[in-house]
Amino acid sequence: MSTVSLSVGRPTLADRLFSRSIVSDLVLIAAGAAFTSIMAQIAIPLWPVPITMQTFAALLVGSSLGWSRGALSMVLYALLGLVGLPVFSDQAHGPAILFGATGGYIVGFILAAALTGWLAQRQWDRKVLGAFVSFALGAVVVYAVGLPWLAVTLGLDLPSTLSAGLYPFLIGDALKAALAAGLLPLVWRLIRRNDSRTDSLEK
Repeated sequence: MSTVSLSVGRPTLADRLFSRSIVSDLVLIAAGAAFTSIMAQIAIPLWPVPITMQTFAALLVGSSLGWSRGALSMVLYALLGLVGLPVFSDQAHGPAILFGATGGYIVGFILAAALTGWLAQRQWDRKVLGAFVSFALGAVVVYAVGLPWLAVTLGLDLPSTLSAGLYPFLIGDALKAALAAGLLPLVWRLIRRNDSRTDSLEK
C-alpha cells in the first residue's frame, strides 16, 4: 500500500526517522526552511556577500530530505524572505535582497539542495568521501548561480567577482564539507546500530 508523499525517489535520512506522508513532508519542509533561517543569522559581515551558515544548512536539508523535499524547503525559505519575514542573513528580507546582489546564492540553494538530496538518495551521504564530495558539489552549484548574478547586479568584472563572491568562502566551504563528512555517516552508523539492537531484541 503506497502512501501519498511529496518525496520522490529512494529513502533518505528523514525517512528513517519519520514515515512518509503529506503531513510529515510539510512539517519537514517547513523545518528545513526554519533551520536555514536560523543558520543564516550565524554570519560574519562582509560586503557584498557575508559569510554565513546558510549554504551548510541548505545542503544538509537537501541531504536529509531528498531532492524534492529539499528543493521545496529552499523554495519556501526564499518565499518567506520575499514576503517580508526576516529569514535572510542579518534578519534581512524583501525583494531587494532576493533580487539584489546576493539573491543568486539564495536561488542557488534550491538547486544545490536538490543535487545533494539526489546524491543522498544514492547513498553518497553514508560514506565520508561521498558526503564530502556531495557538499563540495552543492557549493559549486551555489556559486554557479550566485557569481554570475553578483557580477551582473553590481557590474563587476571576473577578477572582482571572484574576489568578492568566491575566494573568501573557500576555506569555510571546505570545513563545512568536512563537517558533513563526519556528521552524516555518523548518524547513519547510529541508525544501523539501533536497527541491529532492535533486531536482536525481537529475536
